[in-house]
Amino acid sequence: MASSEWLDTASVFDARGFITIPGLLPAAGLASLAPVLLCDGAVGGSRCLLARAEIAALAVQLAAHPEVRALVSAEHVAVQCTYFEKSTDRNWLVPIHQDLSIPVARRVESERLRGWSEKEGSIFVQPPVEVLEQLLAVRLHLDDCGEDDGPLRLVAGSHRLGIVGPERAIAERGARGETTCAARAGDALVMRPLALHASSKSSGTSRRRVLHFLYGPPTLPEGLDWAVGIRLDAGTHSAEK
Repeated sequence: MASSEWLDTASVFDARGFITIPGLLPAAGLASLAPVLLCDGAVGGSRCLLARAEIAALAVQLAAHPEVRALVSAEHVAVQCTYFEKSTDRNWLVPIHQDLSIPVARRVESERLRGWSEKEGSIFVQPPVEVLEQLLAVRLHLDDCGEDDGPLRLVAGSHRLGIVGPERAIAERGARGETTCAARAGDALVMRPLALHASSKSSGTSRRRVLHFLYGPPTLPEGLDWAVGIRLDAGTHSAEK
C-alpha cells in the first residue's frame, strides 16, 4: 500500500473514529491461535489474555502492520487484550455506550479518578478524558461476522464528543445513525474506545470470536501505572500488581 493510502486511512479514521482493515491476520496466523484461546469462564470471555506470551507477541505484530501503524503512536504500549465469544451457547448484547475504564496497577487517591472496580483480579478505573482520547482498540475477528452474528455497531464521529451520558448517547445515535461493522475472519476493526458502540445478541448459529487489543500512552497522569505495558518497538513489557 502506498503512503498516500495510509494517509487516507488515517484521515477516515480521524473523522469517523473507526475503520475496518481487511485481512490484518492471514489464515495461518489465525490457526496458530487455537491452542491459546481458552475462555476463562467470564461472561463473554476473558480480559486478561495479554499475560500470555503468544498474545503479547500478537499485540506487537498487529501494531506493526502498516495500516495500524498509521493510526497508533510509536510510543504507545499494548495494555490489554480481551477475548469475546458470542454464539448460541454464549450469547449477549451490549447497549449503546463508550469504553471508559482502563486496567491499572494499583488504586490511587485522586478526585479526577472514578469508577474503581476489580474484574478477574485486575483493577480498573475511569481516567481523565484526555487519557481516553489517546486510546486505540484493534478488534481482530477470528471468525466471519455477518449481520446475524451480533457485530459491533458504531456511531461515526462520536469519539469527538468527550464523555457522554446514556440519554445523550441514545440521542446522538438517533441523530447521526450507526454503522454495522460486519467482518471476515482475519479482518480487524480499529476504533477509538470513546466512539459510541453497541451490539445485539447473535441470531445465527455461527460463532463470533474477537480479540480486542487496547493500546494507550506510555505514561498515565495522577500517579497511575498500567497493570501491563508492552512496548511496540521491542516487544518488552513491564507488569505491576
